[in-house]
Amino acid sequence: MDAESVNKVVLRLKSMEGLTWTEIGQSTGSHEIGTTDLVPQAQRRLREIKQDDVDRVYSLRIEGKPRLIGIRFGNVFRVLWWDPEHAICRSTKKHT
Repeated sequence: MDAESVNKVVLRLKSMEGLTWTEIGQSTGSHEIGTTDLVPQAQRRLREIKQDDVDRVYSLRIEGKPRLIGIRFGNVFRVLWWDPEHAICRSTKKHT
């Protein structure tokens, strides 16, 4: 992850401070993903890092394609992956 991407992520996360998960989803297009909907490589990686006991991960939209993929624990978001090409879970929508 380059410095420009890190800066974008930090600014985006700051813009979401104080929002509920519902507000984040509605205003950014962020959403949960069932782990069975992840690409096989991501499912394998969950097993490798011993996180395969979760049924869902959360795709936090940073902009256009770039996403942070993580696990929500109440109000805490634990980042698992930086997904700059929206490749962890392919979208069926155009331009995402």
